Parts: sequence; C-alpha cells; structure tokens
Amino acid sequence: WGQKFPAIGSMWRRAWQEVIAFFAFPRDVRRIIYTTNAIEALNSKLRRAVRARGHFPSDEAATKLLYLVLNRSEKAWKMPPKEWAMAKSQFAVLFADRFHAARA
Repeated sequence: WGQKFPAIGSMWRRAWQEVIAFFAFPRDVRRIIYTTNAIEALNSKLRRAVRARGHFPSDEAATKLLYLVLNRSEKAWKMPPKEWAMAKSQFAVLFADRFHAARA
C-alpha cells in the first residue's frame, strides 16, 4: 500500500503501537471490531434526519432530534451481527474473568 497510497503507510507507521494491538486479537474478534455496517447505517439515519429538518433554532433542538432518532433506532436492533457468536466465544476465552463478571 505504501507506493499506491503513501498517506496510509505513514499513518500506520505513526500509529503502529495501536495497529499491532489490533492484530493480537483472533480473526473472529478482529472482524467484529472493524465491521462498520451497523455504524454506517446509524450514521445514515442521523444524517437523513438532520437533512430533512434543514436548520435548528438551537443546539438543544438538534440534540433532541438526534436523541429521538437514536432512541427509535435502538428499538429496531433485533439481531446481533452474524460474527458476534464466534467473537463472543473468543472474548470468553481471552477475558474469562472480566467476561463472566460482566454477564453476572
């Protein structure tokens, strides 16, 4: 990537300590960490709501609209990502003490 996208190479080198920490996780965990479809779908809903409204009389009005959109979106979340089952079992192995304490 360094020759085709030099900016990406330099960014990775500057943040190498953060990058290698990511690769320490098993593949299934990495996949669930970098899956952004759910995040992008939520961002799309927020942008659509703001665009439809056009302008806001105050920051508080914008915050209230975003809160309502997030609240409505949360109710529609029924299924976890398909990779979550495998990632969850990996988390249980990697972080057994913290994982089981959080579930209790």
